[in-house]
Amino acid sequence: MVVTGGVDCFNDIFMYMCFSKTPALSPTGDSKPFDASGDGTILGEGLGMVVLKRLDDAERDGDRVYAVLKGIGSSSDGKGKAIYAPSPEGQVKALTAAYELAGVSPATIELVEAHGTGTKVGDAAEVKALTEVYRAARPEGTWAALGSVKSNIGHTKAAAGSAGFIKAVLALKHKVLPPTIKVKEPLPEFATGNLPLYVNTEKRPWVPSAGHPRRAGVSAFGFGGSNFHAVLEEHVPQKTEVDWDGSVELLAFSGPDEAAVRGALTPFAAGLPWNELRLKAVESRKTFDRNAPWRLVAVVEKAKGGKPAADAVFVASGAPQGKLAMLFPGQGSQYVGMGRDLACQFPEMLDSLAGANAALDERLSDVVYPHPAFNQPGRDAHEGALRATDMAQPAIGAVSLGALGVLGRFGVTPELVAGHSYGELTALCAAGRLAPADLFKLSKLRGTLMAAGGGDKGTMLAVLAPIADVYAAVNSEKLDVVLANKNAPEQAVLSGSTAAIKAAAEALTKRGLRNTAIPVAAAFHSKLVADASKPLREGMAPMALAAGRIPVYSNTTAQPYPDHAEAAKDLLAGQLAAPVEFLGEIEAMYAAGARVFLEVGPGGRLTGLVKAILKGKDFTAAAVDGSNGRASGALDLAKSLGQLATLGFPVDLTPWEDGEAGVKHLLTAKKSRATLSLSGATPLGARHNVPIDAKTLP
Repeated sequence: MVVTGGVDCFNDIFMYMCFSKTPALSPTGDSKPFDASGDGTILGEGLGMVVLKRLDDAERDGDRVYAVLKGIGSSSDGKGKAIYAPSPEGQVKALTAAYELAGVSPATIELVEAHGTGTKVGDAAEVKALTEVYRAARPEGTWAALGSVKSNIGHTKAAAGSAGFIKAVLALKHKVLPPTIKVKEPLPEFATGNLPLYVNTEKRPWVPSAGHPRRAGVSAFGFGGSNFHAVLEEHVPQKTEVDWDGSVELLAFSGPDEAAVRGALTPFAAGLPWNELRLKAVESRKTFDRNAPWRLVAVVEKAKGGKPAADAVFVASGAPQGKLAMLFPGQGSQYVGMGRDLACQFPEMLDSLAGANAALDERLSDVVYPHPAFNQPGRDAHEGALRATDMAQPAIGAVSLGALGVLGRFGVTPELVAGHSYGELTALCAAGRLAPADLFKLSKLRGTLMAAGGGDKGTMLAVLAPIADVYAAVNSEKLDVVLANKNAPEQAVLSGSTAAIKAAAEALTKRGLRNTAIPVAAAFHSKLVADASKPLREGMAPMALAAGRIPVYSNTTAQPYPDHAEAAKDLLAGQLAAPVEFLGEIEAMYAAGARVFLEVGPGGRLTGLVKAILKGKDFTAAAVDGSNGRASGALDLAKSLGQLATLGFPVDLTPWEDGEAGVKHLLTAKKSRATLSLSGATPLGARHNVPIDAKTLP
């Protein structure tokens, strides 16, 4: 066993005087590796140590293995222009030696932790060397995420290589492609988009590629032309644990009466250090009893500035009211980056994305989490690629199924399910009627068929008006359209040819009925896509679609799917061209006892529709992605779990933050100054859950 690494805490005036004699230091005091405006580096301090051990010995001894070091290559530039002048030729030698020694092709390296100091000359030289070696291994394509930890902590000199090494090791362990920061416009070398490398400025899940394990390369260069490159590989392909970061906590209290719950809040009245709050949160979740007469759950987040704020408090008393229904969104809910936080944090979401890639034999995940774009046309292109029906539908299915798996980790299971349009396929999978692989294949087929064919496939128009008024307008104006979606009492969607929808928009506008064109590939749920029903039905032939564990409500009939497989297949195939009776569907589920509707998948559109449909009735509607990606995924998830637990549904909160195991290190950790006060924040008189805005908390 070897303990090795780098240490450098030597940033005195002498060090700055030495560096000031070179053109390396940034006059603006900001290190921006690979950014077009980069003007140099800044100095940092650091200590980074790692333990090296033969893999066989480490596995035999039961050690936690973070990554496997496959090989290290080194070289010297020899005589150069100056002691600080980089040499692409010398770097190529180190890179080539590393990959030859490791027995690994650069074509399989998907993360490069570069030396990347932030100097234009140095960064450009490094990109040139990497491109030469990587392009020789694979003539086309862009596959390697490029970054530098110096954008975060500066140049730690003798510890810089260790810092980059540890960053790459952790990326492999956690299956996350980490972002490099401060890049607004990459170096001109990246402008063509033809390099094997791309600057990765966004945290993205590292979904595995077929044919090889996840691998990373790490470079470290020194004055005088000393070049080193290490090749790393993941130890196991599976993400085996949740990556908690301690930024969101759930405080859960229960008791026989209102006074008991209020008493549980007493220790928080004056505020607590954040780490102490985390310890008490673990204890609160251990003792929480969903069957107690009174229940309260507070969701708190440690804000970026170090001060946590109570985001929501949910209160309820009495037994659970009714059943838990889950709703799965359809096309239109997708957005680039959907489910990003959960995919980087939870094995269930990552596995769902990997399963979709494998079932479709293509990188669907790269459409959901594409390489970063640095201008609006690039971002628009990403959105357009995901909007295509053959991509959007399996992508929504993968993210929704992953979110369902995350909920399952906490014991949350539905008693009945439904989906909106495409989401009905995900609902069938959630009920056990479709296997996940069949869901992805059927989603791809459905999306492909809906976009196929020549001529005008039509479009759709959303109308915000009472459905009776929409019917009256369509009949009175003799519009050649169909009422494709009855989404809510005052929200409908029309489908028809492009010309017919244009005429409908003009006619409805004249009548004062608000309407908005929907950017879709075809007039879904109308006769214009009916020709896709037959091949879709044929595609279901090898799929079981057997009776499920729980009822799945149909968009077409607003009633549960038939148990008989062939009848269910006929109904699902016909759903493609039949109107969506979502309003009637939700009312039928409510009549069947559903009182809590949880939207599982991207966004929260269905949650809004449910609130409109059941307005005035006793119910709760929430979404796992309630912020539509604007808040952290963990925060949105915590809100959903907190609401369900407060309402008395079977939710196991103890796995949050890995329970006691996740906070053991805090027992000796220095306490954070961040505090939280919950005093007076709980109007416990309400019977059902009451979300409280953070502004109402002292």
